Amino acid sequence: MPGLLDRLGVERPLLIGHSDGASIALIHAAASGRPVHGLVLMAPHVFVEPICLESIARIRHTYLDTDLRQRLAKYHAHVDDAFLGWADTWLLPEFLSWSIEDLLPAVTRPMLLIQGRDDEYGTLAQLDRIEAGVKRPVLRLELADCGHSPQRDQETAVLDAIVAFAERLAP
Repeated sequence: MPGLLDRLGVERPLLIGHSDGASIALIHAAASGRPVHGLVLMAPHVFVEPICLESIARIRHTYLDTDLRQRLAKYHAHVDDAFLGWADTWLLPEFLSWSIEDLLPAVTRPMLLIQGRDDEYGTLAQLDRIEAGVKRPVLRLELADCGHSPQRDQETAVLDAIVAFAERLAP
């Protein structure tokens, strides 16, 4: 991420991440040593939950047994590398202990946490752990009738919340 931000000339980004991308944003904010203006984390992962592993195992079977591979191929030049690299990593036995909770105290910037209550890949426990682990208050948006992709399932609510959060961060 630092190289991308340098190339784009972004010095204090508002990082907006979804799922594993939210985890990457947290890692960057905690460990890069670079300034971050704030974070919007949608359906973040900071530790491995059984619900996540069960859902990944199911979607992996769907990928192998249906036309999901073909549908994803239009978005990825190397679809097997992208999909199976993601799924198979999460399903490794040694990945069960993965956690970035130890990085949370280093995140000092404002955060907006967004989670669907019907997320098939994670629970509100992810937000609880983030909130308990950081040194400043966070804003939370918990969405009913919303799965793992709040930006699609509740687009208007998510956009409104991000805009309001960004406006509060403005200098």
